[in-house]
Amino acid sequence: MTLSKDPLLQPYRLRHLTLKNRIMSTAHEPAYSEDGMPKDRYRLYHLEKAKGGIALTMTAGSAIVSEDSPPAFGNLHAYADEIVPWLKKIADDCHEHGTAVMIQLTHLGRRTSWNKGDWLPVLSASPVREPAHRSFPKEIEEWDIERIVSDYAAAASRMQAAGLDGIEIEAYGHLIDSFWSPATNHRDDEYGGSLDNRLRFMNLVVDAVRQAVGPDFIVGTRMVADEDWDKGLSKEEGVEIARRLAGSGKIDFLNIIRGHLEHDAPLTKVIPIQGMAASPHLDFAGEVRAATKFPVFHAARIADVATARHAIAEGKLDMVGMTRAHIADPYIVRKIEEGREAEIRPCVGATYCLDRIYEGGGALCIHNAATGREAIVPHVISKSDGPRRRAVVVGAGPAGLEAARVLAERGHSVELLEATSEAGGQILLAARNPRRKEMIGIVDWRLSELERLGVPIHYNVFAGVEDVLAREPDLVVVATGGIAQNPALETGDELVVSSWDIIAGAVKPEGPVLLFDDNGAHSGMTAAELIARAGIELEIVSPERMFAPEIGGMNHVPYAKIFAEKNVRVTINTRLKSVRRDGNSLVATLCSDFSETASIERRVAQVVVEHGTVPMAELYLELKPLSRNLGAIDYKALIRRENPIAVRNPEGTFDLFRIGDAVASRNIHAGIYDALRYGVLF
Repeated sequence: MTLSKDPLLQPYRLRHLTLKNRIMSTAHEPAYSEDGMPKDRYRLYHLEKAKGGIALTMTAGSAIVSEDSPPAFGNLHAYADEIVPWLKKIADDCHEHGTAVMIQLTHLGRRTSWNKGDWLPVLSASPVREPAHRSFPKEIEEWDIERIVSDYAAAASRMQAAGLDGIEIEAYGHLIDSFWSPATNHRDDEYGGSLDNRLRFMNLVVDAVRQAVGPDFIVGTRMVADEDWDKGLSKEEGVEIARRLAGSGKIDFLNIIRGHLEHDAPLTKVIPIQGMAASPHLDFAGEVRAATKFPVFHAARIADVATARHAIAEGKLDMVGMTRAHIADPYIVRKIEEGREAEIRPCVGATYCLDRIYEGGGALCIHNAATGREAIVPHVISKSDGPRRRAVVVGAGPAGLEAARVLAERGHSVELLEATSEAGGQILLAARNPRRKEMIGIVDWRLSELERLGVPIHYNVFAGVEDVLAREPDLVVVATGGIAQNPALETGDELVVSSWDIIAGAVKPEGPVLLFDDNGAHSGMTAAELIARAGIELEIVSPERMFAPEIGGMNHVPYAKIFAEKNVRVTINTRLKSVRRDGNSLVATLCSDFSETASIERRVAQVVVEHGTVPMAELYLELKPLSRNLGAIDYKALIRRENPIAVRNPEGTFDLFRIGDAVASRNIHAGIYDALRYGVLF
């Protein structure tokens, strides 16, 4: 067997541990824990990456070492003895595939909320509030330091007992580096002032951990080496900290971070989202490696294989983190090894995964619905052991494309009918925002896969019943999507335009504009962004008590930035009641769900509305009486992963179901999940 010369596939020796290639998934918390334990969902998520060939999977974005560090987003309870057997299952399963397993340990410090867990006060080096979690921390006392150092040591011992290959001590926005940073350390005792003093707590933790686990267990740190902040830790001091840790003989690797994360805006500079620069801190991590001559790991939107390969080949990193990329496709390494790089499902930077975590939900990929659901739907689609079906899928939006892909992978004969001249559906609208153009990767990957699978796509076919029946299907999937709908107005429905009209360029915005967003998702915000960028006076009105609730904090950042820069007015708790024409202007009457008497008017040139979509259900309704199941779905069977279609009409010749926005207004992930969960049952 010829050994690969690909830099990414070369083994890496980290002390006694040989990592089989140079690709890793860095520590992150997918929020799959149950009662603070990494049970089956958590285990299967990491196991899938091991099956996909990754060298190292780092569990837990911050497993907490102390009870007074309450979980902010599903954190694992490293302080509890009962975590050991659960972690051992993960380690044993991943080791069977040659994948090393480590875990990140931390005390969250001020990066959590006091009203979670046991309602104990949060801590920091000094009582400096963190805006993101809104906590006013207590200044840590000597007795706190003593017990937390002991907690770190005890947690490290548990990880060693679980058979993990190592641990990573977190020093990035949490308790330890709150001592490092001048922004959060205002102390005048032996833990403040000089760099020696500010490192004292970290040194106590490392010494205690080493004493607990011995000299041979791998201990690294994920550390901020430059807060990129005029009042924070400087690059010079950060690199010096890296040098000292590397030279201590007690740390085995450095996982380098640049930036700070006290609220959402700087967080997106640390973890860039769609429309931001890719791999922005790679060169800096390489500088730290050159300065320390020490093993350096790093991850920050290194989403493509070419960049990862460059990072290793040029000696910038020893291990390259492709964390969100593995949420999109856990089989990256396998596909590289087998010469199938073109089949890697791309991370499109939508950051749906992280926004769900930070908003209190589990991590889900916007276009890989199997991630986080490994127990119920597969990443690798196997051939059906049932009869081969002749399937017609109507609609080439994300749901229809996914349905065609899954059914073809199952071995069925599939044809795809699309009413327009181009696949993509509403993603084509999303990608019209230059900042979100990467969304088209969701479409492009599926088109490439359908070409590989030999699925014909018939464009410019506005399918009617005859078009479907002419293909003699025994399975029909309706994925016709939805169209923009107006909110219910007392008067003036004919005077408003939709967010779609603005995004598509069908209507030119004329100011001043009032945009009423009764959906709180990307469509309304994209229209608002395009209007604001055009320099047009804009007010966004929402009936919600919080702004754009369907958009998470990280995706909120670029919208908020442009709205602030363009002086966009945002009004919440307010509903559009009616619109009337008055001369050359429109008068929008606004009311409140919280008051029966409140009423105000706005005189504008244009009213834009966003109220989700209404299903394009005509074809489905026409096909329904002709189908075997009359369109009915047994949801209990679907949830049990059994055939959800029963015969209700013996004279019918095909089974019928609809997916995505053809059912109801939802989002991209929902449509793709529909397609996958149904498709694998046939």
